[in-house]
Amino acid sequence: MERIVKRRPPDYQYTQAAFSALRGKYPIARYTVCGRSLCSRSIYAFILGEGESPAVYTAGYHGQEWLTTLALLRFFEELCYALTNGKELAGVPAASALEGRSAVFLPCVNPDGVEIALHGPRAAGQYQPLVEQAMRGSTEKWNANARGVDINHNFDAGWEIARRMEREMGITGPAPRRFGGDHPESEPETIAVTGVCRQTDARSLLCLHSQGEEIYWQYGVSTPKRSPMMARILSASSGYRLAQPAAISSHGGAKDWFIAEMNRPGFTVEIGRGTNPLPIENFESIYLRIREMLMLFLLM
Repeated sequence: MERIVKRRPPDYQYTQAAFSALRGKYPIARYTVCGRSLCSRSIYAFILGEGESPAVYTAGYHGQEWLTTLALLRFFEELCYALTNGKELAGVPAASALEGRSAVFLPCVNPDGVEIALHGPRAAGQYQPLVEQAMRGSTEKWNANARGVDINHNFDAGWEIARRMEREMGITGPAPRRFGGDHPESEPETIAVTGVCRQTDARSLLCLHSQGEEIYWQYGVSTPKRSPMMARILSASSGYRLAQPAAISSHGGAKDWFIAEMNRPGFTVEIGRGTNPLPIENFESIYLRIREMLMLFLLM
């Protein structure tokens, strides 16, 4: 198999090229743009299968966590290859896995944030002065979008609680991370995720982040009854431990919103271990460890 998805940091130019190449090679899927970032970069969505209520895979919420985008692109490519050629993926016949099912992939929810993290504040276009002021000379902790809003703190699930915690930490405006915006769903990147989930009546949501080798699956009393079983399967497959997010990370996330609004299973998976951005040299070993888990998520 000659790969389209190579082992290199997936900046926007790379993601655009991968989108075009995958669309040309694998017409078995449907390819669309589900939203645009603040800087008008496309937020791509890839769709497989004809079943209703898809499993939704998302990645690239945070600028420094670009390895998650590469992982989801690689999984999508391998799944397309297996479907096209009647192969198995992670020991599962791909055609059987998608029989009566569907999946939607959003490989990079926050393309502006990834671009800023990789190429600096000039990637923010008209928002460059804001980014320069917020980052205070260093891009090494940049996770937010071009407006300094942390997308995974901008969802409508305990947002007010998270906002209070932000203020207690001294975060009152645009910042490299953890500023949840002026109100829930204030950012186009957030709306792209919620729009896909609502419009497709998604049955489950998987959000790839890094790092820690942990899986978060609960959100208070809204947690569905089948979530614990699904979480145990994902954990057993990957070897990642089941955990509870702490303090400010326990509200405002995509997984939290999905569980609270859709009343269906949502998961945050923290891939790899180390310091973000995780080294590109570690990509293959990280991906191979989660590939079976990604496949099993489609089946549940």
